[in-house]
Amino acid sequence: MILVGVAIGGAVGSVLRYLIQTQSSLWFGSSFPYGTLLVNVVGSLLIGFLSFILLERISVSEELRFAILVGVLGGFTTFSTFSLETLNLLQQGNYINAAGNVFLSVGLCLLACFLGLSLARAI
Repeated sequence: MILVGVAIGGAVGSVLRYLIQTQSSLWFGSSFPYGTLLVNVVGSLLIGFLSFILLERISVSEELRFAILVGVLGGFTTFSTFSLETLNLLQQGNYINAAGNVFLSVGLCLLACFLGLSLARAI
């Protein structure tokens, strides 16, 4: 049953990621991977927050916890797209945006996860 929950959650997360990335390209253009940065930062905030809440604060089934944390958030966030987009920027000679993507993604995702965890602990 865990696999079914993870699969359904993964589908939900992937569709949400697609919608956000597509909309971000329309809003901000495609010279920088804003959509991927956004989903990864939001996903990092949510996994920090929800992992603590679902493990420490409220009692939920293992199936639901895996469906949310592994399925939805795993499908929502994407390290592989981040990697490909960064390599594409490098191949285009856009070294500033490539470096910015790496530093912003790693820094903001770690900060967001920390803030999510801290917020969950505070409530």
